[in-house]
Amino acid sequence: QVQLTESGGGLVQAGGSLRLACAASGRTFSNHVMSWFRQAPGKEHEFVASINWAGGSTDYSSSVKGRFTISRDNVKNTVYLQASSLKPEDTAVYYCAARREYYSSSVLPRDYIYWGQGTQVTVSS
Repeated sequence: QVQLTESGGGLVQAGGSLRLACAASGRTFSNHVMSWFRQAPGKEHEFVASINWAGGSTDYSSSVKGRFTISRDNVKNTVYLQASSLKPEDTAVYYCAARREYYSSSVLPRDYIYWGQGTQVTVSS
């Protein structure tokens, strides 16, 4: 059974940092684009960042570019999101997601077939 499990969320003050992790099990995700999305209360899922299977290509939303860094360790089957200079507007549930094997990156939630359960990030002002 395929499973994505996020961890690392929590409460942090504005300007602080968190490192989120997404551990995959049930299959190898080395050939899948992996992405992070977030959902604030009352809002739709918002694309945050993506990384291709080799880790050589990344993409970020304009709202996090320069502050967040996505990376992956295919040996550990894990994807990370280093979130720095956090702002109150970054408060949301953060989800990792995977596309079908060998598919290219996408910013659309509907293009992802595997999802984790989410981890809460709360940034206080």
